[in-house]
Amino acid sequence: MLMKILVTNDDGIYSPGIAALAKVASLFGEVLIVAPNVEQSSSGHAITSTRPLYYKKSPILFDGIDAYKVNGTPADCVALGIFLANDVDLVLSGINMGPNLGNAIWHSGTLAAAKQATLFGVRGIAFSTPTKAQEPDFEFLDSFVADSLSLILEDPQLKLVNVNLPYQPTGIRWTRQSLQFYDGEIVPGQDPMGRQHYWFTVKPLEAAEKGSDRWALENGYVSITPLRLDLTSDEDLQRVLDNEPGTNRIHTPAVPH
Repeated sequence: MLMKILVTNDDGIYSPGIAALAKVASLFGEVLIVAPNVEQSSSGHAITSTRPLYYKKSPILFDGIDAYKVNGTPADCVALGIFLANDVDLVLSGINMGPNLGNAIWHSGTLAAAKQATLFGVRGIAFSTPTKAQEPDFEFLDSFVADSLSLILEDPQLKLVNVNLPYQPTGIRWTRQSLQFYDGEIVPGQDPMGRQHYWFTVKPLEAAEKGSDRWALENGYVSITPLRLDLTSDEDLQRVLDNEPGTNRIHTPAVPH
């Protein structure tokens, strides 16, 4: 029985990256595309709760694949797609036009779509690639996307995975998320009307750690990083429990004088 695969992104329904991912996904199962109607880059895991969502048939044709655009975020698209499709086995997000490495994992709309899938009990995989002066060579990347997908699907315990493809990969590596510090620089400027505006830029302050996602991409490897939703710091939790076992403090508010 063919897998039912939902494909989405944060670049929007018109991005060439989603067409490239859907083409490879069709080798693995029955594909449905549900994507934002406009670009939602860096939207993180935002969901729409203050207005209704609508979906419409996509004006872009995807070689016989049903595709719909939604007036919402990547996470919205996954929630709505799973609801409409029923029995989705896998959610693929991307291929994002730009890498999602290190701290970018926190604000990536591409990865948020994969996380949303995991929250709904469905496996989620995010794909991203850097952009240069020209569009990525998606035909060249096809085989690396397919090989990465095969590797991940071989292990049923991998529920949430982040994949980054360099411009011209030479191999594939399993990696961890880079945890080096970044500089959140604010660059002021003026628009053509003379109004002040600001660009937020993020630059790594240190060299990439060997074995990390950043290191892999810098050295020409596809980076495959298994992730988890649980953000608990197990080490810190165990430390405080060891220091104060069985703590059950009663808080008494201070009485103002």
